[in-house]
Amino acid sequence: MRSANPRLKLLAVGIIVVNASSAALAQQSVLETVVVSADRQQSQLRDVPASISVVGGDDLNNIRATHVSEDLARVPGTWISRGNGQESLTAIRSPVLSGAGSCGAFQMAQDGIPLRAVGFCNVNEMFEANTEQAGAIEVIRGPGSVLYGANAIHGAINVLSTPVSATGDTSVAYELGPHNYNRVRGTTSNTVGANGYRVSFNGTSDGGYKNDSGLDQQKLALQHVYTAANFKVSNSFNFTNLNQETAGFITGHDAYKDENLKRVNPNPESFRDAKSYRLSSRIEWQTDFANVSITPYFRKTDMIFLQHFLPGTPLEENGQRSFGLMSMLSGKNNNFSWQAGVDAETTTGYLRETQKAAAVGSAAIVATIPIGKHYDYQVDANLISPFAQLKYRLGDKDELSLGVRFENLKYEYDNNMIDGRTKDNGVPCTNGGCRFNRPADRSDSFHNSSVQLGWIHDLTASSQFYANISNAFRAPDTNEIYRLQGTQNVADLGSEKARSAEVGLRGSLNKLGYGVVVFHMRKKNVIIQDSNRINISGAETEHQGIEINGGYAFTDAWSFLLAMTNARHTYQGNVNPGTLKLEGLDIDTAPRVMGSAQLRWKSANRNAELEWVHMGAYYTDETNTPAARYPGHELLNLRYQVDVNAHWNYGVNITNLLDRDYAERADIAFGVERYFVGEPRSVYFNAGYRF
Repeated sequence: MRSANPRLKLLAVGIIVVNASSAALAQQSVLETVVVSADRQQSQLRDVPASISVVGGDDLNNIRATHVSEDLARVPGTWISRGNGQESLTAIRSPVLSGAGSCGAFQMAQDGIPLRAVGFCNVNEMFEANTEQAGAIEVIRGPGSVLYGANAIHGAINVLSTPVSATGDTSVAYELGPHNYNRVRGTTSNTVGANGYRVSFNGTSDGGYKNDSGLDQQKLALQHVYTAANFKVSNSFNFTNLNQETAGFITGHDAYKDENLKRVNPNPESFRDAKSYRLSSRIEWQTDFANVSITPYFRKTDMIFLQHFLPGTPLEENGQRSFGLMSMLSGKNNNFSWQAGVDAETTTGYLRETQKAAAVGSAAIVATIPIGKHYDYQVDANLISPFAQLKYRLGDKDELSLGVRFENLKYEYDNNMIDGRTKDNGVPCTNGGCRFNRPADRSDSFHNSSVQLGWIHDLTASSQFYANISNAFRAPDTNEIYRLQGTQNVADLGSEKARSAEVGLRGSLNKLGYGVVVFHMRKKNVIIQDSNRINISGAETEHQGIEINGGYAFTDAWSFLLAMTNARHTYQGNVNPGTLKLEGLDIDTAPRVMGSAQLRWKSANRNAELEWVHMGAYYTDETNTPAARYPGHELLNLRYQVDVNAHWNYGVNITNLLDRDYAERADIAFGVERYFVGEPRSVYFNAGYRF
């Protein structure tokens, strides 16, 4: 929204903050909610001058999500736009971002370890986290660059593994749904002496709602914890495998409502195969001076998929190998508490793109998109990033915090093909040259810093006001710098920068948990691809709004939760000189209003939940053409779980209870309206046994 017109339409009613259980809302202060992502160590929400939401283990177990979008629908300011199968695009205080480097706006992690290296993100990377058996999912809304570095310019999602059990804990569960959906989950955990362990596995097979859109997915998580006096080691290994038949968009005006098109897959040949491995060891000990933690880790990913959304549907192969070390010292002295550390990482990544058949389209398109190899390159990246944060308790009611981070990132790019925009055999394309352009070998360095200033004021023992001013950054992704097209031989790109401010009120009053936060962010040097497929820096965007979420426990049995967002995400300045004037217009795929509410009932051994999910209208093109507008949708979901006895439990989930026609995602590409179709009413049964 333009600064000359600062008024923002706000929601008429605001109640709430953290997604705690209704029992917690009735029994404890919201401020006592335990979080680990905000300060990279366990703390209470009352000590965090920022917006963070927690979807806890009880909620996750009741949701039994078939896709992580269902888990995070109850987090304000957050939308995981579901693609086909396990694919997704993310929005946190932003529009749904797409494109080569869009995933760099968010850091996705499991137990604090980023799923991907800086510069090598993937928009679908959330399927590499074991959300199916998580103990909690925490979402930091707003910049997290001071403690998390790059890739947290809009926020961070941290999936927390279920802790190792102090006593025996073994269970299995089976789920059955439509379109040959089957999922099995199992976990076993115990602690013997100083050593604890947990082994978790889940496997999913889904035939898919659309034709030729099935998937098979397996995830394995191993945890080991050794505890001694003032010393602890937490080892973990995570493996994921995904084999997916991918369905493409259906096209045409309101195609998602057409019964003859809903199950059509225009790209039955498309697929995605992906594997990921992560190994880490968090070592913690206490000294007289400080608490010390060091976390060495290794990650490896490999993916191959057909780019059904591009002319010629080329095959992409990509992967990365990373070694990293996260370190931190923390301590407290009188009214001061502090954290300081260094994060370092070295990564080797590769990308290959090959087209096996002639492109389909006009003669001009076919002539510039050749059969054969388009790209084949390797990038070695080295990152070092020191950070520090200081908190000072000013009297009984106020705490100030100051954080700073510096980051040095260097890429070494090696092109394994002929430089330039020829075919892979060196022959030039007709009609002005080939679409794909391969830069010569080069190196690029990026130096960034971020500062965050926070203030917390305790109004009462159970309520507080907080404010946060910060800046954030993200370096260009390797795809944006080295995967060039057209006449662009060199992408001279700088880092994206953002300045953000937020003020919030949160707390508890009897059985009411409440909170409101108002935020504003201005991004500069935003990287875009212009109409000639040239990657450029210099665009500006603005993001501002209000988020509300929380709950009320009517009785011990009945409770109500709400999470709503009213925000506007707009273009600022002239995004690309010489093109359309977009200043002040809404960014496409940026609903102004979205949210959810849950009405819950719980007895000693049963619980039920009726959920309402609201997706507001949004434009599907950058010029805000009235006809190019998705109208939004309303969905109802019903969930019911029963603990038969100490061992057996069963339940049923009904999604899209009223069987509404809706789109998971709507946009316009190449002048054509296209949609990922939302599934009709679906019934999922589950049964579990605890040994």
